[in-house]
Amino acid sequence: MTLLVFIVSLLGAMAVGVPVAFALMFCGVVLMWFMGMFNTQIIAQNMIAGADTFTLLAIPFFILAGELMNAGGLSRRIIDFAIACVGHIRGGLGIVAIMAAVIMASISGSAAADTAALAAILIPMMAKAGYNVPRSAGLIAAGGVIAPVIPPSMAFIVFGVSANVSITQLFMAGIVPGLMMGIALVVTWLLVVRKDKIEALPRAPMKERVGATGRALWALGMPVIILGGIKAGIVTPTEAAVVAAAYALFVGMFIYRELSPRELPHVILQAAKTTAVIMFLVCAALVSAWLITAANIPAEITGYIEPLIDRPILLMIVIMLVVLVVGTALDLTPTILILTPVLMPIIKQAGIDPVYFGVLFIMNTCIGLLTPPVGVVLNVVSGVGRVPLGKVTIGVAPFLLAQVIVLFALVVFPDLVIVPARWLH
Repeated sequence: MTLLVFIVSLLGAMAVGVPVAFALMFCGVVLMWFMGMFNTQIIAQNMIAGADTFTLLAIPFFILAGELMNAGGLSRRIIDFAIACVGHIRGGLGIVAIMAAVIMASISGSAAADTAALAAILIPMMAKAGYNVPRSAGLIAAGGVIAPVIPPSMAFIVFGVSANVSITQLFMAGIVPGLMMGIALVVTWLLVVRKDKIEALPRAPMKERVGATGRALWALGMPVIILGGIKAGIVTPTEAAVVAAAYALFVGMFIYRELSPRELPHVILQAAKTTAVIMFLVCAALVSAWLITAANIPAEITGYIEPLIDRPILLMIVIMLVVLVVGTALDLTPTILILTPVLMPIIKQAGIDPVYFGVLFIMNTCIGLLTPPVGVVLNVVSGVGRVPLGKVTIGVAPFLLAQVIVLFALVVFPDLVIVPARWLH
């Protein structure tokens, strides 16, 4: 009965248009009332405790790093570098989009920011070269959702804090699955673009390639510094976020000189707005998380799926299907915050590696960014690229399918995540 109260109060609040953060708080209040333990101090204490976590400091700094990267010209130079390398191949601009998405993912970790930067530059170029525009927009959207999987990832930070799992291990475990997502997109793109009458870009002369590489070196050095510092134990993920923001500021203002002091307040304000939304969600979700534990909801759910506890692969398939469905209605961060406290006790009881589960869970929530009706990344591509949302939804279909295939391949073959993660860590 407690589970029913939780689901009805949460979904009911969202159905009438209550913002997710307030819906989570309302859900907590209803649970307290139902259990006969209503106390406003529980709400205040859990919200304050939710924000008072050193690890969460990484979120505003990684968001700021992404904003500085786009404003300072780092994103554009990464795209120019990718064009110089593979732009001349048939379908090369699509490969450029994926290559640039993977590189940018290792810098900012923000799906929306990376997608917006890619769409603004590449969709007009692809339209001019004769590419199918909705399909190109779909590819860029699918490439954008790799960002929260390849470290540094704000999604991993939120999950790590919520599930009490090592963020460094999550970062290392996300590298191979993120690259697999990129490879799957390249293969799918080359298959669907075969019959299109497209104009390949002229092969860049060696001098131009060297020049593009030289101009992008400062931008390409950023992921090396972030991941290298974490892997070597020089910095924690939180400290790496500060280094990333400082590095992006330095390169944008003094190396590329595209970020002026006058623009800086606007960039910081944008980062602050995004941070405020995420942090408020985290705080509100921890109220629900505390009450989910107090109401023993995970044990209630475990009772329903007890036959699957001893069959971890089948259990993972069922959970991934549920998360796919939830992802069609919720954004990435709310999905993580709502489902993590419910699912983690079940995962631990089944003996599934929490880091492995975390990577697949985040991959799944990222795929949800491509599924209507919410589809945040689809809306970003549609708005920036000026492509109708319905057409983008059709264009993304083959790439969405490719991402889902990779997800379930990793469910069936968990060593593809676990073994590289141990080696990298």
